[in-house]
Amino acid sequence: MKKEYEILDKIDSPADLKELGPDDLIQLASELREFIIDIVSTNPGHFGASLGVVELTIALHHVFDTPEDRIIWDVGHQAYGHKILTGRRKVFHTNRKYKGISGFPRTTESEYDAFGVGHASTSISAALGIALASQHQKKDERQVVAVIGDGALTGGLAFEGLNNAGSEKSNILVILNDNNIAIDPNVGAIKEYLVDITTSKTYNRFRNDIWNILGALSKLGPNAQKYAQQIEHGVKSMFLQQSNLFESLNFRYFGPVDGHDILHLTEILKDMKRIQGPKLLHVKTKKGKGFAKAEENQTAFHSPGKFNKETGQIFSVSREEKQAPRFQDVFGITLLELARKNEKIIGITPAMPTGSSLKLMMDEIPERTYDVGIAEQHAVTFSAGLAIEGMLPFCNIYSSFMQRSYDQAIHDVALQNLPVVFCLDRGGLVGDDGPTHHGVYDLTFMRSIPNMIVSAPMNEEELRNLMYTAQLRNNGPFSIRYPRGRGVMPEWKKPFKEIPIGKGRLVKKGTDIAILTIGTAGILAAEAIDLLENSHISAAHYDMRFVKPIDEELLHKVFKQFKHVITVEDGSLTGGFGSAVVEFMCDNTYTSQVKRLGVPDRFIDQGTQEELYKECGFDPESIANTVKSLVKPKVLSRAV
Repeated sequence: MKKEYEILDKIDSPADLKELGPDDLIQLASELREFIIDIVSTNPGHFGASLGVVELTIALHHVFDTPEDRIIWDVGHQAYGHKILTGRRKVFHTNRKYKGISGFPRTTESEYDAFGVGHASTSISAALGIALASQHQKKDERQVVAVIGDGALTGGLAFEGLNNAGSEKSNILVILNDNNIAIDPNVGAIKEYLVDITTSKTYNRFRNDIWNILGALSKLGPNAQKYAQQIEHGVKSMFLQQSNLFESLNFRYFGPVDGHDILHLTEILKDMKRIQGPKLLHVKTKKGKGFAKAEENQTAFHSPGKFNKETGQIFSVSREEKQAPRFQDVFGITLLELARKNEKIIGITPAMPTGSSLKLMMDEIPERTYDVGIAEQHAVTFSAGLAIEGMLPFCNIYSSFMQRSYDQAIHDVALQNLPVVFCLDRGGLVGDDGPTHHGVYDLTFMRSIPNMIVSAPMNEEELRNLMYTAQLRNNGPFSIRYPRGRGVMPEWKKPFKEIPIGKGRLVKKGTDIAILTIGTAGILAAEAIDLLENSHISAAHYDMRFVKPIDEELLHKVFKQFKHVITVEDGSLTGGFGSAVVEFMCDNTYTSQVKRLGVPDRFIDQGTQEELYKECGFDPESIANTVKSLVKPKVLSRAV
């Protein structure tokens, strides 16, 4: 039976928040938090981050006039409360589902989503652009707010935005949602600096004084300018005692303040609207606020899957799913095995030690593992620095996040032919997170880089062997991409075997058509061949393993033997594996008919992997149907 909420059920847009009194705002915060818990416990999604900003979300929409005023959420998984309050409450149960609403803000979904966000650290740069565009368009009353949290301030782009925004004197408000955690606990000097500010007696005393003055701003009348100058003088005097990073970038710094005191927040935000120029409000929140288990175990409840909302128990996967490990766990276990024997191996991740399973090595060999924060560009160049001095870095980055460090992969690694092993987790269509997280471009952009080896294992055993091969000798840049989720091999932990670089393998013999696959698309193709068992079509299956260097010897055999060839990849058709095969065919003047299956040249929305494979036309049934469309089944003659 649908649960009823006294106040939340009446909120269809932020306009409905304007007339709410203090008691109503407090009750709404409680109801909104309960609503998120109700939905996400049964429809999995990002959990702790949105619970932590419930009060901030309500206060922002209560004070600011959205959608005319712009609010940008960074990282976007903080925005569930925002979505619910901006007309999507009734469809929130479709969050992250196929054909449902996105798990992140999207401009095509709602006018209240001011900027599309899925990757971190983008909000300040976007807010500056929006603010300056508003000035050019004479929209001087518009307020622009960037909410940056969940570790996003560790990304270099955030500081580029701060630097530029301070020099432009733009009228933007940056709200630093400081909860001391991304998915794993935050790392680095910035984290320590924010702790110092939070615990400083000087800043706490300054905070109390400044809010007392700001609270009276609306009553100052003609003397407002004089008092504003006194405030400015007081700020500068205080910073002689303790320097402030944000003030040095020409931002007026206010805080830290309690991000769960909704009444105080609303008053502060009203004051912020009256202050011109770039300003930063430092808000302290707790990720998972209001759900005890999420507060206690913030990493597990970042995106926990289904859980019991009464007890907090996270439901485990089924026994059948447990038979095969997750690819990221195979990576973590394998890297630790290799690192025990090879002292040159270093593990690096940009803020994903748990998600990538690098934490296994981090726990046992902490001196050779580095979490560098949400800073993919730095992760790659840092790896290059290690490699140039003889170390062997395994740089683990999610495929879609690797896009942020493409320049570094080219100039700092490949141009110097350095032995950096890129382990690209979440390759292919990842499912519920949608287009900001699908890792469908890495095969295309990696294969265009000179010196880069580009590989993808078909299964867990192949992943282990590729990692083993990558560390045997200096191979130069070496990319290994693998998908999110579970594989197919219950017995995968076998003795290591070197894989010849640039060599594919025959998986199944056939005579009528050749199916060439890369990575775990080979599993889909194998299932498709099983579906063809009674069709009297004999399909050969080749697992190519490498997109670059591609196995030319094997391709010569294929194109000499087969008139029909299908390529299958869980990646972009434009410039990807299939394109490499067609390029080879053209360069060698073969005339076979080639059909390429993969991700089409458009952004793919969220859904389960199986739903998205079918939409893109390379699920097992679609592969089998494509084979049938190309090859006429043999007709068996009857004995006379």
